[in-house]
Amino acid sequence: MGPGADQIVLSGNQFSSLKITEQFKVFERKTYVRKSNVLNRRDFYKISLTLGTGRLHYADKGVEVNRPALLFSNPLIPYIWEPVSRDQDGYFCLFSDGFLKVKDPRLVLQEHPLFAIGADPVFFLEGKQKDYVAGIFRQMLEEYNADYVYKFDLLRNLVNLLMHEAMKMQPVVSYFKHKNAAERITSLFLTLLERQFPIDSPQDELKLKTPGDYAKHLSVHVNHLNRSVRQVTARTTTEHINERIISEAKALLQHTNWSISDIAYSLGYEYPTYFHNFFKRQTNASPGSFREN
Repeated sequence: MGPGADQIVLSGNQFSSLKITEQFKVFERKTYVRKSNVLNRRDFYKISLTLGTGRLHYADKGVEVNRPALLFSNPLIPYIWEPVSRDQDGYFCLFSDGFLKVKDPRLVLQEHPLFAIGADPVFFLEGKQKDYVAGIFRQMLEEYNADYVYKFDLLRNLVNLLMHEAMKMQPVVSYFKHKNAAERITSLFLTLLERQFPIDSPQDELKLKTPGDYAKHLSVHVNHLNRSVRQVTARTTTEHINERIISEAKALLQHTNWSISDIAYSLGYEYPTYFHNFFKRQTNASPGSFREN
């Protein structure tokens, strides 16, 4: 591993300077890429221009990024960036799903060719392409810090310009397989599981509920995920999911005034009865009696 390889950046990680009211921000990579910040924001997509070399690791595969590249990150697909070169220059921008929906309410980024599960999100850039993309990011930085009243409309256009530029190119498809695939899959499964929490409001519904949901977002077969997790942790994928849901349910029952129906819905249960039965089966107490006691 190269210098700084022990410091990783997970997709979806945000930075304290991104206020909760903001739907877009742009950064220079060298300011953040060597910081392994772990924060709770999980709802931002990311486009990066990487000018340093490194390895991009997914659940059971990875890709060598050994020249300038444009990377697209979905917040629900965890990855690890392992820096190889000491210099990690470039830019990245973060934006919410709603940021682009202002102009196109029908847009679903989770289904977009650049962000969808199973997409190839790495595009290598040649000289003119690299200069062109870097120029777009520099304009983003300039416009973001300007006082122009319509600057976010302009920034939406620049994000779309990056996306269209990538869609004209061929993505990288030469992945390598990990030797320690079981450990890596398990680590990313647990990271993805934790990323679903905490539940912030009764209107938020748990997105990933079953082993199949997690396998899909990790781009592995559910049987492969189950075998890996059991091999590494001696526990099943379902046991990990249920334990984390119960932990969140207890916290919501103890520390919020949400109704039990609201808690059930936020944890992915369409009917409160199903949640009641699940909670009692796991804890030997009903949600109501647990809250009272």
